[in-house]
Amino acid sequence: MPYQTVKVDREDQVTWVTLNRPEKKNAMNPQLNSDMVECLTELESDDATRVVVLTGAGDSWSAGMDLREYFRALDNDPSNAMKARWATRTWTHFKLKMFPKPTIAAVNGWCFGGAFTPLISCDFAVAADTATFGLSEVNWGIFPGGLVSKDLSLAMSYRDALYYTLTGKNFSAERAREMGLVNEVVPKDRLHDAVMELANDLKKLNPYVLRAAKEALRTCWNMDYEQAEEYLRAKGDQLRFRDPEQGRARGMQQFLDEKRFRPGLSPYIREGAAS
Repeated sequence: MPYQTVKVDREDQVTWVTLNRPEKKNAMNPQLNSDMVECLTELESDDATRVVVLTGAGDSWSAGMDLREYFRALDNDPSNAMKARWATRTWTHFKLKMFPKPTIAAVNGWCFGGAFTPLISCDFAVAADTATFGLSEVNWGIFPGGLVSKDLSLAMSYRDALYYTLTGKNFSAERAREMGLVNEVVPKDRLHDAVMELANDLKKLNPYVLRAAKEALRTCWNMDYEQAEEYLRAKGDQLRFRDPEQGRARGMQQFLDEKRFRPGLSPYIREGAAS
């Protein structure tokens, strides 16, 4: 379906979702946040989508929240401010972090402030070598709000998160990789191909296993060991019941009986698997 501020393109079961406000550096205004809630809701159950890639139009991934439309225009409008906050949190955190399919952030340019939440919510992040990151909130009188500070505490070390939050200094894509904020940095003209290579590797794997593995890691993050052990055992039983490919049994058969699969080197062979 058409969206005002989001563009959707499909490429061999990989769906590219582009934040499409290039004249505003893809800053997130209430309309964009509403569009993204609808877009992700649609793609959750879209059989033609195996992997979702989130990127930005023009020279920016996203400059964060739109200061004029998201903040100033809503300062004295509590009802619409609440709607805007919930739409933002819904797509940047709840839907994106627990999206049932793998997600990749293709960071093509500027990534600032509020954009760190969807960046960290994506499962993978590949950045162009020209991308620039920054937490500039302190420069204009606030701190990283929403869920940004919480996400920084999970994705960056304590010292790194404090340094860039309190100084407001920008940092490069390579520095982001060193800190573990992105997985890979590639030349800008190779960003599309590098993302597609990763997406194609993911497409070879059992999608039910990928979903369960993602949910397991995200959910047990803050559990103690006893809770995590109980949860993960139940999650494993659930996967064996839900997986129509019966990947566990198939992988064991191919490795133990047929001797044609080496689990440390490649995925099991998915003959006849549902597309």
